[in-house]
Amino acid sequence: MELDEDSGAAAPAMQMTGYAGTSAPAPEAAELPLTAGAAAAEDCATMDETAGPVLETVAEREAGQVAGQTAAHAAERANAGSGFVAGELGASATYTAQFLKYKQLAERGSADAQNILGFMFATGQDVPQDYKLAVEWYRRAAAQGLARAQYNLGVMFQKGQGVVQNFAQAAFCYRKAAEQGYIAAQYNLGWMYAKGQGVAQDNVQTFHWFNKAAQQGDAAAQNNLGMMFYSGKGVTQDVELAVQWFRKAAEQGYAKAQFTLGLRYDYGQGVEQDRQQAVEWFRKAAELGNAQAQFNLGLKYENGTDLPQDAQKAMFWYRKAGEQGHASAQFNLGL
Repeated sequence: MELDEDSGAAAPAMQMTGYAGTSAPAPEAAELPLTAGAAAAEDCATMDETAGPVLETVAEREAGQVAGQTAAHAAERANAGSGFVAGELGASATYTAQFLKYKQLAERGSADAQNILGFMFATGQDVPQDYKLAVEWYRRAAAQGLARAQYNLGVMFQKGQGVVQNFAQAAFCYRKAAEQGYIAAQYNLGWMYAKGQGVAQDNVQTFHWFNKAAQQGDAAAQNNLGMMFYSGKGVTQDVELAVQWFRKAAEQGYAKAQFTLGLRYDYGQGVEQDRQQAVEWFRKAAELGNAQAQFNLGLKYENGTDLPQDAQKAMFWYRKAGEQGHASAQFNLGL
């Protein structure tokens, strides 16, 4: 199982409440190497499929691959406390009253207010951005055991904002929040074990923490859990179980899981082969912007495989994928 190195360096967004939006995919399809002449043409007439499962990175998870927030995300947001709504501090007078309100509550020891002040300073939400002050307020709230603040402090350590970058400290903070059931922290801790970032690389621990988040309905974690069952890393290989987890994520509108589920139906891996189901899942993922699914849909239209042959629709989907940099789609477009 390979990790997605392209976007793994980026760290997650902070959370005043729950999610700042999630992100993440099913096994990233390995791009076919383009060679000269006939070999290249043959490559570009081949389905874009998964050569090896690739875990969803923290950055991809934050990028918003899920079409709509899941119930689990909404539940975390609902636990924010203090009634703060991002953007409600628009006017200067309102800002002053609101800021003083939270500062007063924070100085009296309210962990929720301390976390909110940290979030405001970290993001520059109607106050001058100041990472050091953000860390100071997050520390106070985290010391009181507030999971959101522990998570946010972990983000600061992972990014090196307001503090010297320290992956071990980030993992420590994530663990504190994860042990309280905080989904984003469980996901990020799982990712750190997958990468060996701040902790010893450990596939079993990776599986453990992704499983915790997946059981709470996190689509990105469900997708990664499917990959781990598919590859047999950190758990006994079980392609049928992998498909079950891909389906859970796909049904939440998770584009890469939809793409992967389409592949499994197309090849009859872990599920009875059903090419029409494959087309439907490819289409769902393609409509959400997944380049691999767009390419595969274009290929099916071009060849008349499982769909009526239609050159215009083939070009439409190739163009969609090509605009995202999909090399094989660009080749088929003659670019």
